[in-house]
Amino acid sequence: MSEENSLTEEEVVEDVAPDQETDPVATLTSDLQRLQAEYANYRKRVERDRSLAHELAIGAVLIELLALLDDVDRAESHGELTGGFKAVADQLNAIVTRIGLEKYGTDGEVFDPQIHEALMHETSTEVEVPT
Repeated sequence: MSEENSLTEEEVVEDVAPDQETDPVATLTSDLQRLQAEYANYRKRVERDRSLAHELAIGAVLIELLALLDDVDRAESHGELTGGFKAVADQLNAIVTRIGLEKYGTDGEVFDPQIHEALMHETSTEVEVPT
């Protein structure tokens, strides 16, 4: 009976040995695939975070410049912007346009609360529709 047991043990060892040889390869392959997927996700997350930080930085700068740009527009509309100051104002407007800030709307355009945000409200007898 011990001979039968020894043969059985040898067969078991032979059966287990090939599985053990392929199992580390499969394990290492799955580990490598998992690491590659984690790295790809990491790269996507870092790129998304960089893009978001870039957009937030541009937004913060433009918010600070809005009051200055409004003052420049008022000075230009009153004819007070001439010479070197006009050139600086034109460069400033070109820069913020390149960054992505756009002027839209005209005086007298109907106010649409779905598009615009009201900063103040003023009643006037000269205007019939909300502008």
